[in-house]
Amino acid sequence: MEFKTAAAPHSKPVNTVGRVMREVLYALIPATLVYVWYFGIGLLANMLIATAVALSFEAMLLAARDKSLEKYLLDGSAVITAVLLAFCLPPLTPWWITAIGSAFAIVFAKHLYGGLGYNPFNPAMAGYVVLLICFPVELTQWLRPEMLVEDSLRLGMLDQLGAILTGHLPASVNVDAVTGATPLDLVKTALAQNQTIPEVRANILFGDFGGKGWEWIGNWIAIGGLWLLWRGVIRWHVPVALLGTLGVLATCFYLLDPGSHGSPGFHIFSGGAMLGAFFIATDPVTGPASNRGRLIYGAGIGLFTFIIRTWGGYPDGIAFAVLLMNAAVPLIDRYTKPRAYGH
Repeated sequence: MEFKTAAAPHSKPVNTVGRVMREVLYALIPATLVYVWYFGIGLLANMLIATAVALSFEAMLLAARDKSLEKYLLDGSAVITAVLLAFCLPPLTPWWITAIGSAFAIVFAKHLYGGLGYNPFNPAMAGYVVLLICFPVELTQWLRPEMLVEDSLRLGMLDQLGAILTGHLPASVNVDAVTGATPLDLVKTALAQNQTIPEVRANILFGDFGGKGWEWIGNWIAIGGLWLLWRGVIRWHVPVALLGTLGVLATCFYLLDPGSHGSPGFHIFSGGAMLGAFFIATDPVTGPASNRGRLIYGAGIGLFTFIIRTWGGYPDGIAFAVLLMNAAVPLIDRYTKPRAYGH
C-alpha cells in the first residue's frame, strides 16, 4: 500500500503577515480616536498621505523587482509603516514632509535591503529620523491639546487641512497660540535654563504623569499593546524590558535628584515610550529571534532612550534607540542562540 506524503510544512501556521498587520491596526484604533479627540484630525490626514505614498512606492518597487503585487502589496506591512510614521509626526506636518518620510521608509529602509523580512532597520523609525534631522523646525510645531486652547483660537477641520496642504496656518491665527513644545521638549529646555522639575510641572501643559492629552494617548496605546499580547501577536519580553529599564533608570535618578530628573511615570507616559514598547520595538523582522535576546534588545532601547532624553540633544530618544539596537541585533542573536536539543 502506498501512502502519499505532502511536502512540508504539514501544519498551517497560526499567524500570517496579513493577520498580524491587521491586528496591529485594530490595536491602534482606540489611541487614534483619543489622539483625534485631543489634537484634531491632523493625524488622520497624515495617515492617509503616508499610506498613499507608501502603497504607491511599494507597488512600483514590487513591479520593478518582478514580485507579486497581490501577495506583497496587500499584506499590510506598508500600511503599518505609514501609520506608525504618522503617529510620530505633529498633526500639522506639511504633506510633502510626510510624503518624503513615507517614501524614504519604503524605498531605502525596506526595499533597498530586499523587502519585508530582510530590512535590518525599522522602516518607520528610519523615515522619522530622516525627517527629524532634515526638518527640525516643522517637527517641533505640535498642537496644544484642545482643553488648553481658547475656543476662539481652536483650529477647525478645514484650518488643519489647509495647514497640512499649504504649510501655513490662516493669517488670523497666531502660531504660538495653538502650537508649542511637547512635555519632553519643555522639560529639556527648562532644565537648560536652570529651572527645576517642580517649577516646570507648574505649567498647565502637565497632567498627572506626562502632558495633558499625551498621557491618555499613552494609556490607550498600552491597552492596545496588551490586547496584542493577549492575541499572541507580540510577546511580553520587549515591552517589559524596555519600559522596565526606562522606569528603573528614571526612578534611580529621580530619587537621587528629583529637581533635575523627571519621575518614572513622566518618562513612561511621555513621548514615544508606549508606542515604541508595544508597536515599534516588537517588530519581529528587525528584532532578535530568541526570548533572551528580546530582553537584552528591549533593555538596550530603554537604556538609550533614557540617555538621549537626559543628556542628548533631542527631547525623545525612542527612534534613535530603536535604530541603534536594530544594528546590534545580529550580535545579540549570535550570543543568545538557543541551545540545540540534546546538547
